[in-house]
Amino acid sequence: MKILLLEDDKTLHESLKAYLKMEKFEVLSAFCAADVYALTFENSFDLYLFDVSLLGESGFDVLKALREAGDKTPAIYITALIDISSMTKGFNAGADDYIKKPFDPEELVLRIKSRYLINNFLSYKNLSYAPMSKELRKDGELVLLSSLLSQLFHLFLVNKNSVVATHLLLEKLNSPNTNALRVNIAKLKNKLNLDIKNIKGVGYMLEEI
Repeated sequence: MKILLLEDDKTLHESLKAYLKMEKFEVLSAFCAADVYALTFENSFDLYLFDVSLLGESGFDVLKALREAGDKTPAIYITALIDISSMTKGFNAGADDYIKKPFDPEELVLRIKSRYLINNFLSYKNLSYAPMSKELRKDGELVLLSSLLSQLFHLFLVNKNSVVATHLLLEKLNSPNTNALRVNIAKLKNKLNLDIKNIKGVGYMLEEI
């Protein structure tokens, strides 16, 4: 996945870029609106990560200009501005999502993998999975999961061999509690023969053995 990162705080920019590259994303840097226009003229991207508060044109202005030019690339704002007025302005400009500063880079990566991963199929043992359509097949046969199990499976597979924090898994439950989470993870393991490991005090990880 090729990402354009627009962030004028150089310290945050470099640390976030390094983390994204560690997660195997290709990242190009922009520090102002002019950088974005030059890079998008010469490159195609899979995702934009845009700060809002910039010198000169704001992140809102930049994305609005891209959308008016017919650019439909998914975009996430990384910003401290999360009041309703700002969020409305951002979504009207064409944003797909917001993440509030300060944030954990792990949360950002999880959002990217969960919502914008463009691989046609991911595989695990005898399973094949399309992240965008959520289609799951076992030995070529379509498998139907409940909404909750489907959401949990998606998180595990797009983060295969990485720990998914417990609090992120709990967010998928209507009435979050750790006992219910364990029960549903057990159901998922048994139904699909998954090797899910409990990392005590941290979360769970789908291992590819």
